[in-house]
Amino acid sequence: MLRKVFFLSILIILLITGCAPGMQPTMILPDEAEIPAETPIPEMTPFATRPAYAPGELVDYVAQTGDTLKALAVRFNTTVEEIRAANPIIPEDATTMPPGMPMQIPIYVRALWGTPSQILPDAGFVNGPDAAEFDTGTFVANSGGWLQSYTSWAFNGTRSAAEIVDYIGIQYSISPKLILTLLEYQGGALTGTQVDDEDEANILGLESDYWVGVYLQLSYAANILNDGYYRWREGELIEFELADGSLVRPDPWQNAATVALQYFFSHVMEVDAYHYAIGSDGFARIYQELFGDPWQIEAHIPGSLTQPAMTLPYVNDVGWAFTGGPHTGYGSMAPYAALDFAPPSEVTGCFPTPMWTTAMADGVIIRDGEGLLILDLDGDGDERTGWVVFYLHVAEEDRVPVGTIVKVGDPLGHPSCEGGRSTGTHVHIARKYNGEWMVADGAIPFNLSGWEPIRGDAPYEGWLVKDDIRVVANTNPDNRSTIPTDTLN
Repeated sequence: MLRKVFFLSILIILLITGCAPGMQPTMILPDEAEIPAETPIPEMTPFATRPAYAPGELVDYVAQTGDTLKALAVRFNTTVEEIRAANPIIPEDATTMPPGMPMQIPIYVRALWGTPSQILPDAGFVNGPDAAEFDTGTFVANSGGWLQSYTSWAFNGTRSAAEIVDYIGIQYSISPKLILTLLEYQGGALTGTQVDDEDEANILGLESDYWVGVYLQLSYAANILNDGYYRWREGELIEFELADGSLVRPDPWQNAATVALQYFFSHVMEVDAYHYAIGSDGFARIYQELFGDPWQIEAHIPGSLTQPAMTLPYVNDVGWAFTGGPHTGYGSMAPYAALDFAPPSEVTGCFPTPMWTTAMADGVIIRDGEGLLILDLDGDGDERTGWVVFYLHVAEEDRVPVGTIVKVGDPLGHPSCEGGRSTGTHVHIARKYNGEWMVADGAIPFNLSGWEPIRGDAPYEGWLVKDDIRVVANTNPDNRSTIPTDTLN
């Protein structure tokens, strides 16, 4: 009843107010990207500024897609309890805030806050519903730039630029429109007539001896972009440095997509170029010229989102091991969307197993790949919409084919070491909703037959908890990491 009152009240207010799955190929990212030589920067529109606030002053805030109380508290340097006291209408079990909901938040100012200027909405960052009807191949073919005739060796074959963009977009779940804008902004890919080998090698400005060419530069960039997006989303990224060592603390009203782009540009640009890129005359203008006003895109995360019922990724009549706490969904950084499970065995390392990983919910298999299966829960055949489950390290032998309709508990394939990096036979699972990776221990925790994860001090560490039972993640499983069977619960 309280939830109904909550959303009814919001409606009235609104009407009134208007393993990691390895990067391909698997390599370790350098800690820092070198900064390229400074180039002349055009004059830019000055940034807006915020007024001074008294400690604890209530400021107006309009909820943005995917906002959570935990992250808002970190961004405004306050507490969840203070936010709840100022907004008593919020239910105790609220997860994500309804986009557009007016709020008041007590603010405690930090020095060095960045610009309030926003670049792109979150729904334009993820490979979600907005990208569902977008045809990358047609767009690139009609662009007139050097990208339309570009080909390169990527993911085990010679690929066109459109194929590379779509592959990066679907694997990392980043909008192909954002990727194309980045290629245009950094390398004139859609309007420039040619690019020489030296410029193409580090086309996005990520100086590296290995991550060279469009494909590898995009892989590197996607990893950084997701790291910024999801760490801001979770309230974990509150500051970063520019090329001159100066500190930026993103404006607390900022959204995750804007911070992700700011964070990326801080890796590849001198200070003047950085400020131009994040302003209204920079990346935002190029995106709008290519694809129209992004602020017309509908929000992709609703208020109080909850996970549908899901089971453990195997039939729990034999004790499997919990081998990986929250860690990257795809790539090598945030989001920590994935968990790992391994079947019982008397040997370690990579070994064939007759055990099956199973469907965690009803749905249809809509994509496969090296060690990969995608289970679509809404059955529309598009992993950019609704809930999907991402399985990795599923052996090709005996694996169910694309198009198979499955029920919860149906066998999908055998755990293995296929796909990405793996030191032992296991299955890696993660969730997405409308293209957004769902952090395993976030506001909408991974709930598997009542088991939920707790993050440890480092990726892959942590626990799986159900009632008063706690299982520790361990890549060398023992009794402490073995999940009790259903017959023992």
